[in-house]
Amino acid sequence: DGRKPANPAFWWVNEEGEEVKWSFEELGFLSRKAANVLSEACGLQRGDRVIAVLPRVPEWWLLNVACMRTGIVLIPGTSQLTAKDILYRLQASKAKCIITSDTLAPAVESVVPDCQFLKSKVLVGQGSRDGWLNLKELL
Repeated sequence: DGRKPANPAFWWVNEEGEEVKWSFEELGFLSRKAANVLSEACGLQRGDRVIAVLPRVPEWWLLNVACMRTGIVLIPGTSQLTAKDILYRLQASKAKCIITSDTLAPAVESVVPDCQFLKSKVLVGQGSRDGWLNLKELL
């Protein structure tokens, strides 16, 4: 019919060649689900702060859009942060939630006792940890 296929809204490729492609419809649907996870499972509201310490995986962008939808303030952090860096950012920002990978979860757990504002911890990855919500399961 002469029409070209729609461009993807999101196209991610990792070093191993794995791809994730989302159409605008899929990105909208997934970001609404992620927004619900932040609002309901994590109990966050407009103006609350969440720290995302993740490599640039698809979930990183999904959480960005979800935060824009809900008015939650996203504070990005590089995956090279140490436990001391994470503690400083959690205390200074008064973040109520942190989202990180399996690799950095132990560093977060080591500083949680000193973070009185932190209410929820979300894991992006395949594993599970006590006291952590798993983003993939919740989506």
